[in-house]
Amino acid sequence: MTALKNDRFLRALLKQPVDVTPVWMMRQAGRYLPEYRASRAKAGDFMSLCMNPAFACEVTMQPLERYPLDAAILFSDILTIPDAMGQGLYFETGEGPRFKKVVSTLADIEALPIPDPQKDLGYVMDAVSTIRRELNGRVPLIGFSGSPWTLATYMVEGGSSKDFRKTKAMLYDNPHAMHLLLDKLAQSVTSYLNGQILAGAQAVQIFDTWGGNLSAAAYQEFSLAYMKKIVSGLIREHEGRKVPVILFTKNGGLWLESIADAGADALGLDWTCDLGEARRRVGNKVALQGNMDPTVLYAKPEAIRAEVARILASYGNGTGHVFNLGHGITPEVDPEHAGAFINAVHEFSAQYHQ
Repeated sequence: MTALKNDRFLRALLKQPVDVTPVWMMRQAGRYLPEYRASRAKAGDFMSLCMNPAFACEVTMQPLERYPLDAAILFSDILTIPDAMGQGLYFETGEGPRFKKVVSTLADIEALPIPDPQKDLGYVMDAVSTIRRELNGRVPLIGFSGSPWTLATYMVEGGSSKDFRKTKAMLYDNPHAMHLLLDKLAQSVTSYLNGQILAGAQAVQIFDTWGGNLSAAAYQEFSLAYMKKIVSGLIREHEGRKVPVILFTKNGGLWLESIADAGADALGLDWTCDLGEARRRVGNKVALQGNMDPTVLYAKPEAIRAEVARILASYGNGTGHVFNLGHGITPEVDPEHAGAFINAVHEFSAQYHQ
């Protein structure tokens, strides 16, 4: 494989020295870019974009052509695993993801297969290897998956939810069934991420989008415990270098110390956490990724630059910080504002790495 020309993202995740703070954006290949919208129209729909490796590669590369980003992230969806388990993923305009089948009983869960990454999710593995070839060592490629708890919410609810009533009812009424579902999902995510690593992903992130909606006790038992299981089963070295693992629990700021003990290399933070305080709490255990409020990108470039400067100052001197948004970039953002954000990170951060 081609040597990396820019490895500051991987170095920062491993708390090694860097020249400037690396930056990438969650959902950086997405609807805020007119070229993405053109590719999606050409593909026909979102799933056709995901399931065609050439299209997935095309949209993964688009933000790198615009911005000096320090990492690429595989273009896919967190719900590929439930789809491969037979749930029948589709997208309703204006309503987001939906499933043709839902999981509501122990028998439903017992019948779920654990997908084979090559046979059942081969289009994702093909996309990873295609993107990696196209990158040609430009920047590292990030692979990803949803967390077991987050995937379970979609499978039980049948799509997005505001209150997770069915999933939480199962958690409390039938914890045995919920644990069986989460265990199957943990096995599936582990093999899926390992498949991505073998196909060429150089770091992986687990998106625990809905873990922060649990109580403290339920988070430990039904979300974090399964992410720990995944982390312990991942390939951590490939192609002669370490493969860093990032855990991101949205609204997980109350539990940073527990997440830092989960065995990952880095924690993703949403914007509700103070970055400097988070650094003090976790010490040298892990790197930190984040955490600008994505809606700052609606403001003028001067305000965006000021917020970048504030966050960098909050983290302070030294390595171990990957700059990112606290969640995904939103579709209405002006691409010029995203550029102002990325340039400001590189411009203002050099002083903290001397």
